[in-house]
Amino acid sequence: MKLRARAVAVAFAFCISAALLFAQSSKPAVLTAVELKQSVPSVYFFRGQSATVQVRNAGGLRIGKDQLVLAALVDTSGYAQDVAEKYQGLFITEVKLNIGGTELVPGEYGFGFNADGKFRVMDVANNDLLATDIKSDANLRRPVPLKLVEEGGEYRLYAGKKYITIKVD
Repeated sequence: MKLRARAVAVAFAFCISAALLFAQSSKPAVLTAVELKQSVPSVYFFRGQSATVQVRNAGGLRIGKDQLVLAALVDTSGYAQDVAEKYQGLFITEVKLNIGGTELVPGEYGFGFNADGKFRVMDVANNDLLATDIKSDANLRRPVPLKLVEEGGEYRLYAGKKYITIKVD
């Protein structure tokens, strides 16, 4: 009887542990530097050209076991001036997102924090798909060119002290 009770207790503990692991893996998590190096492409195609990706200026999320959201700055020196003014980086999502109140479906895009105070997401032909107001974080102590951080269940994509809010749907 004691052996049977132990077996039931062990099975119950195993089930609880598995449930906790599953619950943790479904919550989005910010990618580490090592994960970013493994996930971010080194070159990105946009508006008829390929650009070198700045992996050191990248951020990302892992959703569940195998879905990603990636953002990274690219070298836009070879692009026409009108494209380079609004295109700063790649944005890849494998899940539906809400950015500044607008839905963005899975896909590969370009993005930019633009001088007019808007964050824009464009398709690969440079057509605007989404534009939302940029916010500023005056209290940010060490701004960097690009980073993604968790903030109260939402995620902020920063470019220096400027940011937009991303929600995973």
